[in-house]
Amino acid sequence: MAEDFSFEIVQQLGTISSSKSGWTTELNLVSWGGRPAKYDVRSWSPDHKKMGKGITLTKEELAALAELTEKTLQNTD
Repeated sequence: MAEDFSFEIVQQLGTISSSKSGWTTELNLVSWGGRPAKYDVRSWSPDHKKMGKGITLTKEELAALAELTEKTLQNTD
């Protein structure tokens, strides 16, 4: 039997990209199942009731990703 699935977007931090259909890829703080909010990157429908696959990160993981991203961008032409 499936468990109840709940989430709350605690804070919308920014939109990474948008599609013609209105779906957006966003960075948000999301609480999953009532647990403490984590940083979350995924696609959302315009009403934020449907979502695509994504990745959820702790603050430390987000900082490591930001560092890797910066290094990567510095090393490209």
